[in-house]
This record gives sequence, structure tokens and C-alpha cells, in this order.
Amino acid sequence: MKTMVIAGAGKGLGLSLAKVFGKEGFQIALIARNAEKLQSIVNELQAQGIEASYYLADLTKKEAVEKAMTDIKVKYGVIDIMELSPVPTTFLPATAVKTTAENAMAPFEGFVISAINVANSLLPDMLERGEGALLFTTGLSAMYPIPMLGNIGIAMAGLRSYIMNLHTELSPKGILVAHRSLGLMMKAGTGAVNDPDVIAKMWYQVYSEKLDGEQEYPKGVTPKTMVF
Repeated sequence: MKTMVIAGAGKGLGLSLAKVFGKEGFQIALIARNAEKLQSIVNELQAQGIEASYYLADLTKKEAVEKAMTDIKVKYGVIDIMELSPVPTTFLPATAVKTTAENAMAPFEGFVISAINVANSLLPDMLERGEGALLFTTGLSAMYPIPMLGNIGIAMAGLRSYIMNLHTELSPKGILVAHRSLGLMMKAGTGAVNDPDVIAKMWYQVYSEKLDGEQEYPKGVTPKTMVF
């Protein structure tokens, strides 16, 4: 049985991903900081017959991420796929004029440093096997400047650059690296493109059909046509 790690898991997209991939036969390992929320997700997944467990870690802390990954491998063995979609909540958006070193550093650590820590904890094993998948979910400010997200956009754009450089380096080595930049506000239960269940199914298609590289989602969306 294959194993999927969802880093920065929550009750929105994280739960939907766990359900979609879990129903396709994946064991699910959830990483985040809130034990109560994670246990609730695990309970829901197990009630649906999906093998799942959770691991506490602040993704900005290298040692904590490495320990979580080690614990996951002890329980499940090889980690086949990782999806990262952290939503740091310790900062507020600011326009460029109001961006400071302090309010730019927090999202940079929350998005970029978290991604580096998670990827680095998985890459040695994936490179040795010559297979694996790294899936990254971001917001549209990764691809377009959005004035109200001046500080967050710096981090998002940096994360996009990191992901695409990973793609260039790792794709020839058998590792799928995919980035989808969401131009929407998620609303559960709609069945529309902004439903996390629909987004999770999109991610399974990306994985199963090896649709690597980057794309905005929905395809062609811009800041002026975002889905609310």
C-alpha cells in the first residue's frame, strides 16, 4: 500500500485530499500543529475505512519536520507522495507600501521555509528510489502580483521559483513535481471548481496522469476572474 503525506493538513483541502487519495488505496499521514483538529480528521477518515494517522510538527522547524517524517516511515515505510498546502495564520496581508521586514518574513517562513524543510526531508529517499511525487498547492499571488497581498506575494513568488527549480532538476530523475496555483475561495459542498473535494480530485488526476509542472487553477484564471 502506498503512503501519502499531507503537510499543513486541515479540514478543508487537506481532508478532501485524504479522502480522495485514501479511497484510491493510499495510507494517509497528516502533519500540522493542532492535535485536536488532526485527531478529528483521522477519526473521520478511519470511519470511512481509510488508514490514517497524524504527526505534530511546525513546518518551519527543520528538526520537527524530520522527526515527523522519520515517525511516518517507521509506521508506514516508504513515503510515495507529498502534498503541501500550508496556511500560516500568524500574519496579516499588507500592501507593498505597508510591507515591512517583519510582515514579509513571517509568510516567507510559513511558505518557503516550510516547503524547503518538507522537500529536503523526503528527497534523499525519493532520489535513491528514482520515484516519488511532490505536489504543491499555492494561491494565485504565486503567479500574479496582487496589490492587497504585497507581503504574502513575495513569499508565494519565491515558493513558485523554488518549486519550478525542483521540477527542472527532479523530473529527469523520475520524481513528479507539480504546482497548482488556486485562483479561488474554497467553498465545501458546492460541487463547483472551488469545492475542496473537486480540487482534491484534480490533484489525483495530476498524480495519476503525471501532469507535472505548473498551472493556474481553474485553468486560465487571473486576479480579475477569481472564483468566489
